[in-house]
Amino acid sequence: MKTTIKDIARLSGVSTTTVSKIINKKDKDISQGTIDRVNNIMRERNYVPSTIARSMVTKKTKTIGIIIPDIRNPFFPELTRGAEDMAHSLGYNLMICNTDDDIKKERQYMDILKKKMVDGIIFTASSAEVAISHISKTDPPLVLVDRDIDVPNLKGRIIVNNINGGYIGTKHLIDRGCKKIAIIAGSKSSLPSVHRYEGYVKAIEENGIKLDKELCRFGSFKSEYGYEATMEILTKHNDIDGIFCASDMIAIGAMKAVIQKGLKIPQEVKIVGFDDIYISAYLNPALTTVKQPIYSIGSEAAKLLIESIEDSKEKTSIVLETELVIREST
Repeated sequence: MKTTIKDIARLSGVSTTTVSKIINKKDKDISQGTIDRVNNIMRERNYVPSTIARSMVTKKTKTIGIIIPDIRNPFFPELTRGAEDMAHSLGYNLMICNTDDDIKKERQYMDILKKKMVDGIIFTASSAEVAISHISKTDPPLVLVDRDIDVPNLKGRIIVNNINGGYIGTKHLIDRGCKKIAIIAGSKSSLPSVHRYEGYVKAIEENGIKLDKELCRFGSFKSEYGYEATMEILTKHNDIDGIFCASDMIAIGAMKAVIQKGLKIPQEVKIVGFDDIYISAYLNPALTTVKQPIYSIGSEAAKLLIESIEDSKEKTSIVLETELVIREST
C-alpha cells in the first residue's frame, strides 16, 4: 500500500500540518530534531510528496516553461541547456516546448503551459504577435529573449547587442578587403535579424560603401535559406567578395552555395556568420563568426524569471555583448 502523508505523521509522532510544513520548507518554527526525524522516515518509506498537493499549499509548482522555435538549430539546445542548468540549481524544473516556427503551435504551447500551472515562461519564439495577442494579466510571469515588446506580466528581457554584432561582423569583412558585401538575414519580423541588418548598414555606410539593396536578403535563419539566397545572389552578382550571414546556420548554407559555384573561400568570397554554434569551428573552412553568449542567454533568462517569481522583482533588461571569432572563412 502506498505511504501517505498521514502515515508519515503517525510514524513521526507529529501532525500532518507539521509534515506538510517540512515538505514545503516552511519549517522555521519546527525543531531541527523533528525535521530530521520526519525526513528520515520519508526516506525509509520511499515517500515522494505529491507535486499537485504541494502546489496547492505553496501556490507554486516549481516549474517554468521555455518556448523555442527550432530544436534542430544547435543555437536553441545550448540556450535551453543554460536555462535548465540555472533552473535546476535554483530548485526548479523546466518544460521545453518546440514550435517548429509554427504560430499555431506557439499559441497551443502557451495554453498548455498555463494549464500545467507553470510559475513562469521564457519566451524565445519567433512570433511577436503571439506574445502580444495571447497573454493576459492573469498569465504566469514572462521573460522575453530578444523581444522588445510590452506584454502583461513582463518581468524582463534578455537582449543581445545585435546591432554591434552586425557591425563588427561586416566591418571585419571590410577590413579584410571586401568591397561588395551581401547580407543574408532571417525574417523581417525578427528583432535580432533587423538589428543585425542595422549593424551591417552602419558598417557599410561608415566606410564609404554604397548600400545596394539588391545584396540584402531576408528570409529565415535556416541553412536551406542561406543556400538558396546565396545561389540567387551569386547568379545575379558574381562579383561579390563578402557575405555577412545573420546566423551560422545561414552561413553553412551560404558556404555550400559558394563552393558549388566553383568559388574559393576565403580567397574569392569571405563569409562571416553569427552565433558561434559549436559546429562552426569544425566546418571546412572553419567559420569566422560573431559569437553571442548562447548558454548565458538561457541561464540569465531563467535566473531573472525565477528571481521575479520568488521576490516580485521589478522589470529588468539585461544586455549581453557579442565578440568576433576569427577563423578560416575570412
